[in-house]
Amino acid sequence: MIKIGIRYGKIDFFKNKREIVLLKSFPCIYGKCSFCNYIEDNSKDEHLINKINFETLQNITGEFGILEVINSGSVFELPHDTLQKIKDIAIEKNIGIIYFEIYYGYMNRIDEIKKKFGNIEIRFKMGIETFDNDFRVNTLNKNFKLDKDAIRTLNDKIFSVCLMVCVKGQTKEMIDNDIKIAMENFKVTTINVFINNGTPIERDPYLYEWFINKYSYLKSDTKIEILLDNKDLTVYEQ
Repeated sequence: MIKIGIRYGKIDFFKNKREIVLLKSFPCIYGKCSFCNYIEDNSKDEHLINKINFETLQNITGEFGILEVINSGSVFELPHDTLQKIKDIAIEKNIGIIYFEIYYGYMNRIDEIKKKFGNIEIRFKMGIETFDNDFRVNTLNKNFKLDKDAIRTLNDKIFSVCLMVCVKGQTKEMIDNDIKIAMENFKVTTINVFINNGTPIERDPYLYEWFINKYSYLKSDTKIEILLDNKDLTVYEQ
């Protein structure tokens, strides 16, 4: 299958302006989420991964002083050389803040990344998808559970969470509760409106219409970023 996509972009339409790169990585440590097709971008060829990533990173200008790095997994699936290149470019371009993705299973290792990047502020983003444990585990096949204590711990250690909404099997009440918990506990929340992507998970068009009508006002909230399409961040691989 021929893949096309864009790996570098600028997010200047949200209040939190930043550059963003979609990097290639080793296979996701978990790789079983039933809704995820990004793992098709994984590779075991370290030379190829670094080659693509180095070419992508050369686009960074430092215009906003902030960089977001996403990949088909977690920051810990990025090769050492890629991480070093990110640090070198951040120093060269005077980038003071870097966002990285992190999987729940890596929570006890986040200080490794902070230490590696020294004085650069590292902000971790985590895909929670939902705070409904049953739906996360049994429908989305994302195998971790959260209680109030775990949510408080996440609030202390990571910067933002990502929610996924408008999935068949969700209810209005679940989405309402997810948004409430996220806004009460995290500095920034990204709400991903699910679109069909070839996985077994499907969008619920009824919930989509309801969500758009009820929550469109959140677009002006500085604590919320709503993505109506998987290309809204300007980078994608398909």
